[in-house]
Amino acid sequence: MREFWVASGHHLTRLDATGRMQVTDELILAWLARPEIVPPADACAAERALHARLVATPRAQVSVMERANIKDPDARENWEFLLTLRDRLLAAGSIEAGYLGLVRDRVRLPHLFYDQLVQLILRNALEGCEDVHVLRAAEMFFRPQRAFLNDGALMLADDELVTELEGEIHSNPLFAMMNGGVDSLDVLKDENAWTYWSRSDAHTMVLPFGADPKARAGFARAVERFVHHLLGQPVSVTPLLTAHDVDLQWYVGLDQAGTEVGNALWKGETPQAALVGLFALTFDSSDGVLPQIGAHPVYLFVGLDSTNVIRFKPQNLVTGLPLPGEGMAGGLPAAMGRA
Repeated sequence: MREFWVASGHHLTRLDATGRMQVTDELILAWLARPEIVPPADACAAERALHARLVATPRAQVSVMERANIKDPDARENWEFLLTLRDRLLAAGSIEAGYLGLVRDRVRLPHLFYDQLVQLILRNALEGCEDVHVLRAAEMFFRPQRAFLNDGALMLADDELVTELEGEIHSNPLFAMMNGGVDSLDVLKDENAWTYWSRSDAHTMVLPFGADPKARAGFARAVERFVHHLLGQPVSVTPLLTAHDVDLQWYVGLDQAGTEVGNALWKGETPQAALVGLFALTFDSSDGVLPQIGAHPVYLFVGLDSTNVIRFKPQNLVTGLPLPGEGMAGGLPAAMGRA
């Protein structure tokens, strides 16, 4: 079994009998080692003492007074976020259940924490996957993607990596001459797919989202695995080429621009953002699905606005699908269309 996304911390978790991830002391210790949490040299005594106590006992309860005694307000907020994350996941019984609870309760946490949870969940859901196109496309769930055109086709590169390359180019002309920025990155192809396994944590491969049908098919498979693993609903997802003759009985925007595109089309208006991805999701069984949907497809929109960055919102697949108990109602919620 080949390894990938080691940085996710998947190896620090433990699976229960249902295949869901348990929070371990080792995973909490990894969070305590994050630079945002490790007390700097000038940290107050209360913060240093709290960190030392949790390193010794990662599941120890932390009182309101201990948190309030941290003098630096930014550090105090970081600790509140971390302890909220830890306590919610431990109380839920698994990382998957904890993520669902955090999303459904709209708990305010930094994007970093939510992205890490999504990567962990996808790493578990994709265990045993040998299709590199699925794995690279799945990075869209937790890594913002910078869009650019190559021979008229849409390409997606890791936004953080592109930002670093741009910084190097601006500060070092020799780097620009030798490396060429985003144009120097490898585009995922059948010929180089085997290299993904050794570089999955570097996020250095460009996804030919608009050039290779395997890229969109890989994204569809990733959505299927995510929804089935997290929500227990087997689904089939099919990439579509156009939005013509699409009956928007129900839709989900997979990013902010995608939501705007879906809302505009539902209202019969011209979208301001570009539609760069359209998928039809159908439930393999009507059990647990709102009766008015039945076998009708749920359309998934991926959009792109003037920022040229796609920031995926996997939480929309939790709150936006037509499943009872997700707080669904008619009208135009943020993630979906008409019920």
